[in-house]
Amino acid sequence: MTTPFTEKNDKTLDSNGGITPSQGGLNEKGVVDQEAGQQYEAGVTLKDGVRLHPQPTSDPLDPLNWSTWKKHTILGIVMFKYFLFTYITTTTVPSFPDLQTELGISYSQVNWTVAIPALGLAFGPLFWSSLSDIYGRRVIFILGTIIALVATIGAAASKQFSGYMAARFFQGFGVSPGATVGMAVIGDLFFEYERGQKLGLWVLAIDTGLLVGPIIGGFMNLVSSAWIQWLTVILFGVLLVLEVVFMSETLYPRNYMLSRMPLATADSGATDLEKIGRRSSDAAEVTLKRTKKLPFVNFKPVPGLRHPKPWDSVVRLVLTFKFPAVVISVFIFCFAWYWWVLSIITMLPAAYVQYSPQIQGLLFIGLLLGTVFSEIFCSGRLSDWLVVKLTKKNNNVRVAEMRLWLAYPAAALSASESSAANCIGTSAYTLLVGLIIWGISIDKGYHWIVGQIAFFIFAAGIQMGNTVITAYIVDCYPLQSMSVITFYAVFLNLSAFINPFFIAPWQAKSGWTITFAAQGIITFFATVPVIAALHILGPRIRGKSGQPSWVNPEFDSAL
Repeated sequence: MTTPFTEKNDKTLDSNGGITPSQGGLNEKGVVDQEAGQQYEAGVTLKDGVRLHPQPTSDPLDPLNWSTWKKHTILGIVMFKYFLFTYITTTTVPSFPDLQTELGISYSQVNWTVAIPALGLAFGPLFWSSLSDIYGRRVIFILGTIIALVATIGAAASKQFSGYMAARFFQGFGVSPGATVGMAVIGDLFFEYERGQKLGLWVLAIDTGLLVGPIIGGFMNLVSSAWIQWLTVILFGVLLVLEVVFMSETLYPRNYMLSRMPLATADSGATDLEKIGRRSSDAAEVTLKRTKKLPFVNFKPVPGLRHPKPWDSVVRLVLTFKFPAVVISVFIFCFAWYWWVLSIITMLPAAYVQYSPQIQGLLFIGLLLGTVFSEIFCSGRLSDWLVVKLTKKNNNVRVAEMRLWLAYPAAALSASESSAANCIGTSAYTLLVGLIIWGISIDKGYHWIVGQIAFFIFAAGIQMGNTVITAYIVDCYPLQSMSVITFYAVFLNLSAFINPFFIAPWQAKSGWTITFAAQGIITFFATVPVIAALHILGPRIRGKSGQPSWVNPEFDSAL
């Protein structure tokens, strides 16, 4: 039986996703001491000379061994849910004037209708994350979607402000597994060297949902504001069918199965994946029910794992404050960077009051194009390729801080750390320019195309930052990926919840130019120095803070 890492039992977590006798922990560079770890190379699977994480088995029921089609079908379902994660918050924005009339509320109050689902999105991960580590990913996805679907019906039928706000909260609560549980599914399906591209697509889903929502909502408002919600009911219905029919359970007792059906054996030593090949064993060799062999709807704890308590996600959220690399990167992104996107989204109808809701929805296209452009050219496969190249140059040792600049194309032209740190400012700079240009364009009454250019620049910066931060914190603590993404999701959505409460009064008092120029200046001068310092000092910070005292359940077995 494997026990979790604690200081008392003198065990630490290796990069295989297993638990081994102490290897000396992390050194000041934030990596496992190589000399101490050499004696544990036997039976390790490599790819291009780099240790794979997670370590694969020869089990055909192992999600890492599933077909490319099946993996990406499930990835598509995860992305669809994460798309709806933000779609529900912003699709109602073009109907703000109608909602004001129908519900008898002010513009500040109608902004709260965007904040309340964000509160549900922030609270949800604390409820769902541990449950998905106990009962599996699939059943949590299905239950969450059912709650969101019912709540959306309530929002469509509601005629009172209080009822509408309650329904909006449970919309966010129901779809919230798309964040932490969705990321966990990606970790179940794909290797670490694929993470940049897959997390980039995952982040693209949440950012496009944020921006496509108002475009579609603008045209649905031609029918009525209620039909914006009825269309969302249909989308949740489609998602529910996809989850039931195509989504298999991905939570896998990896540590237990590595001891029974390893891909690389102790006799083969440290062996490259290409040399081993995709050796497949008979799934019946181990009678433990897992993944596809579990009940169609599973309400029992997934066997072969040491399960957390239902409240452990809350406890671990608090304990994560002990790890500054995660706290600093998440807080600087959420509260000096990301939350300004809600400023633009919620204030756009007031900025372009002369246009119809349909035209206002189309004005989000600039944001959408900037997001897609950034993902295609500034992360994804390019990020993974660069990580592999730098890892080889670093004696096959992967360091999480590589992620802080690998998402930016400019960093590919530089091999020095100082130049890389300078590139960190790229996305913050785009935010600075985009916010200032947009504020001035509204005050001066410039042509709408000026605002679209500003939106494009701004959205590119948001997408860059989001992809980098999520990949970085997971690379810092891959065996605790569920906890660090829960930490990220909670504070990301708390920032989105807070913003709508102050942005309208701020703009009314200070005007468009000062309000949005101030946001851009705060972003640039708060973010660049902090992230640059983290890029340089991060390995030392992580080395001194040590490893968390828990792991994801798939890396911890108990029978």
